[in-house]
Amino acid sequence: MSTAEVAKNMAQSSETNDESSKGFDAPDTNAFGHSFRSYDAESERQKGVEEFYKQQHINQTYDYVKKMREEYGKFNKGEMGIWECCELLNSVVDDSDPDLDEPQIQHLLQSAEAIRKDFPDEDWMHLTALIHDLGKILLLPQFGSLPQWAVVGDTFPVGCAFDKSNVHYKYFEQNPDFNNPKYNTKNGIYEEGCGLDKVMMSWGHDDYMYMVCLANGTTLPPPALFIIRYHSFYPLHREGAYKQFMNESDHEGLKWLHTFNKYDLYSKSKVKVDVEKVKPYYMSLINKYFPEKLKW
Repeated sequence: MSTAEVAKNMAQSSETNDESSKGFDAPDTNAFGHSFRSYDAESERQKGVEEFYKQQHINQTYDYVKKMREEYGKFNKGEMGIWECCELLNSVVDDSDPDLDEPQIQHLLQSAEAIRKDFPDEDWMHLTALIHDLGKILLLPQFGSLPQWAVVGDTFPVGCAFDKSNVHYKYFEQNPDFNNPKYNTKNGIYEEGCGLDKVMMSWGHDDYMYMVCLANGTTLPPPALFIIRYHSFYPLHREGAYKQFMNESDHEGLKWLHTFNKYDLYSKSKVKVDVEKVKPYYMSLINKYFPEKLKW
C-alpha cells in the first residue's frame, strides 16, 4: 500500500474513530478493583509504584538519556524476529503499572485484539498494539537488566522544565537537572514548534522500540511510530502538557494516539487471549511490515 493510500485510509478511519470506538466497553475498575491509573489508592502495589517513580524522576537526566540512546543505538544486543521478542516478554511484569500484574504478552494481545475488533481494516494498528511494549525486553539480562525506572513508567521530555502534570512530580526536585538553568526553563534547549522528534524523551521501552523500528526499516506508517514512541507520554496526551513543541505532523499523530490509548489502558484484564489461535494472523502482519530478523 502506498503512502497516499495509507493516508487516505487513516483519514477515513479518523472521521469514524468516535463512532467505531463505541463498540469498546471500557471497564470501571482495573484487575485490582481500583480506578485505572489511580496512583493514590492505598495498596502494597501502589507503594511500590510510588517508589518506582521516585527513582525514575531522580535518575532520568538529560545526560543519562543521551548516554543510553548512544549505547542502545548500536543495536548490538542480538538479532531476532518480532514474534520471538513477544515470547521473551512472558517473564516481564511492569512494576510501574498500577492496573495489572500479568505477563506483558497478554497485555499486548488484549490491546491488539480489542483494536482489531473495532478497526478491522487498519491492520497497522493491530500490529502497533502488538509491538508497542516490546522495548520492555530491556529488563532482561541479555539486554542489560536495566532497572525498572529506566524501562517503564510514564515518559517526559528531558532538557526542559519538568511539568507539574507529571505523576509524583515532587521527586523531580531531587533530579540534578531541576536546578540547572540550561534545562529548567519551560522550553529549555528546544524551540517552540520544533517537533517532538527533536525532543529528547526520558529513556525507556518506548524510545528504544521506536529506534529499533527505524533502524530495521519498518514500513509501518508515521502514526504507528508516533504511537510507539509516545504511548507512555501521559503528560502530553492526557494532561495537554508540552504541546508547545508539537508540529503539524505531531498533531495528526496525537489524534491516533488518543484512540490507541483507550485500548492500551482499558483492555487490561484477567481474561487471557489464546496465543496460538491468534498467532497466524499476527505473523502475517509482522511479515508485511518488518524483515524476518531485526537487530536489537
